[in-house]
Amino acid sequence: MLEPPSALRRVLPTTLGCAILGLALGAPAWAGETHHVEMTIEERITEVAPGFKAKVWAYNGQVPAPLIHVKEGDTIEAEVTNLSTLAHTIHWHGTYQTGTWESDGVPDITQKAIAPGETYTYRFVADKPGSLWYHCHVNVPEHVGLRGMWGPMIVEPKDPLPIEEEVTKDAVLMFSGWNPEVAMQYGKGGHPTEKLSYFSINGKSFPTTQPFRVKEGDVVRLRLFAVSNNVAFHLHGHDMLVTHKDGLPIEDPYWADVVSLQQGERKDVIVRMDNPGRWIVHDHIEHHVSNNGKTPGGAVFVVEYESVARDDPWYVWKDKEYNPDFYLTQSLEEDHGLIEQPFFKGESAEEAASKSGRSRNSGRSRGRNSGRSADE
Repeated sequence: MLEPPSALRRVLPTTLGCAILGLALGAPAWAGETHHVEMTIEERITEVAPGFKAKVWAYNGQVPAPLIHVKEGDTIEAEVTNLSTLAHTIHWHGTYQTGTWESDGVPDITQKAIAPGETYTYRFVADKPGSLWYHCHVNVPEHVGLRGMWGPMIVEPKDPLPIEEEVTKDAVLMFSGWNPEVAMQYGKGGHPTEKLSYFSINGKSFPTTQPFRVKEGDVVRLRLFAVSNNVAFHLHGHDMLVTHKDGLPIEDPYWADVVSLQQGERKDVIVRMDNPGRWIVHDHIEHHVSNNGKTPGGAVFVVEYESVARDDPWYVWKDKEYNPDFYLTQSLEEDHGLIEQPFFKGESAEEAASKSGRSRNSGRSRGRNSGRSADE
């Protein structure tokens, strides 16, 4: 069963107490594996919604960037090569950087930004557990707010709470907004008065998001990330137990059917899947569920119970091609380290131009053939 809040309060002081005792005795509080990862920063074009694409600066070509999944106390050594035309960094949001402040990723404060063609290596201990993330810290309103320079970093705690050990299915949901007026122009956008009109989960707007399929009896943890806009997260048919904020357990977990997040904030919610059906999940900020004013769209997906048929002719996702790792559920079950998801990779400018050219030529060919057929 889901543990009551008192159980969470019992465990948290014990975990913190052990760490403090270790420091007092002069012993290292954490010790783990070292993960050497190689990362690039690339200029790509990503399709957010049908008919809407955006130019992005993408870590390893992906939006979201690759999952980094490690254990508390592991060392991360990230060798980052900038293949783009502007300078960038990586800030490891939420990590304490104890004794490694030079790896905090803030240009002109902890490092010189990584210039085009250059490589910089970050090295630090994952000294804070939970749902963390990483992002560029150069011109954050544009690079993070509009250009996809962000990805998840999940750090498994040394001492998980009892309720965490009940989880059977884990998911990452990263919420962001987009401005179509500047989407294809690097160096534009990111202003306080800017109007965002596309909203996405893991870089995609409905209907290009994916179902989240569950079995009755699953205990699901949804890791919510408010990357570049505020969120009011709502799951129909279920209440959610909010257990963690910004990676750490909260003292008094609480039940909610709408969970609010401010930009940069993360919350973990745990849900017992005990109500079979098909249930919409959406941002309850109303204009976040449209694509440039057209509904339905935006930050929307569907929880599908596997026991419920999906063949109703009117069901919007009746013929959906299913990707079981869209919410990184399968990736979180793999070995630790950096885990890429090829389906999040964008196109290079050359690939996009080539595809556009083939499309135009195909259209002209169809037009000529159609004309001959009509004459005959």
